[in-house]
Amino acid sequence: MSEKMKDEYKITFIRGATTASGNSIREIEDAVVELIDELISRNNLIKTNLLSITFTATKDLDACFPASVARKCIGLDSVAFLDCQQMDVTNDVDFCIRLMAQVLLPVNIAVKHPYLRGASKLRPDRC
Repeated sequence: MSEKMKDEYKITFIRGATTASGNSIREIEDAVVELIDELISRNNLIKTNLLSITFTATKDLDACFPASVARKCIGLDSVAFLDCQQMDVTNDVDFCIRLMAQVLLPVNIAVKHPYLRGASKLRPDRC
């Protein structure tokens, strides 16, 4: 990272989550695209400042990989994506997709973590 970028930008991690309405490719696609769009818009991200996104999904989601959906989003071809399975915990949110994004943000920007749909109950303080 150049000296100018060190002064103007910081590497930041943004958390977020959403729920799909079911376990179909279309339902997972809709949820992932909405989550990515909210991540970008709420934080005024420049797409090239998205470095990596790790997704987790609950075990009831197995129709497709969230990262494969995100790779199709226009302008995200340089982002590193990874999928993992969320721990199976009793009474977890059904059809839940979580993310952790590593981004470059201007130093004076406050992070806004998107928690959408049924996942909003995970972090009501961030909705």
